Amino acid sequence: MLFGIGLPLLFAILLCVHVVRTGQPLIWLSVILFLPGLGGVIYLIVVVLPSLMGGTGAQRLGQAARQTLDPHREYREAKAAHEDAPTVRNQSRLAAASAQMGRHEDAERLYAEAAHGVHAEDPVLLLGRANALIELGRAGEALPVLERLTHQIEGGHTPGADLALGRAYEALARPAEADRAYRAAVERLPGLEPIGRYAAFMARTGRRAEAQDQVAEMDRRLAKTNPRFRKEGRAWRDLAAQALGRP
Repeated sequence: MLFGIGLPLLFAILLCVHVVRTGQPLIWLSVILFLPGLGGVIYLIVVVLPSLMGGTGAQRLGQAARQTLDPHREYREAKAAHEDAPTVRNQSRLAAASAQMGRHEDAERLYAEAAHGVHAEDPVLLLGRANALIELGRAGEALPVLERLTHQIEGGHTPGADLALGRAYEALARPAEADRAYRAAVERLPGLEPIGRYAAFMARTGRRAEAQDQVAEMDRRLAKTNPRFRKEGRAWRDLAAQALGRP
């Protein structure tokens, strides 16, 4: 009897020690302690096993769980790292975390400040700034950055840059150029974001039948996607569906 009670308790204590020593979000303590047994199993699956296995799928699962439990963690850590050492790398990390939280003004400023000197042609910094400008409704400022990135900078013509170009051209009412850029992004960029944005663009420009075909394709892909990773893909599918005025 005592052995049966003591073993789960010891298991929970060891996991709590792991939470504290590895700097995990303290909410895990509540999960482990207030969901006896089940909480510990959840922690093992989403935190301990991904760190031991090192696989991409396991890492993505762990990152998604941590993001759900503590969505501000990366921003806090990036901000602290930048305050301790304001390097370009830490500034870029903070800019990305700011953008992830919707702080696009901060992200744009941080990317712009970092893209100077030897880093003036850094593709990551330039693309990050361009995306922030698009989110701020400043596509006219983003476009020269993107055109310079894709035409003048080695390694700058990435699938992500094509997607940003499509969004900028669309915002500036240049549909033919937007179509070419979106199409290139769909062909080169994995995931459902390029398809969802392209389908939404087609819906907004009167190409409803093509947009509906793309939504159907996304539905087929989502049906085959691991449920753990379906939420993000569903958001891009819904973006296109909303442009069509359908659920």
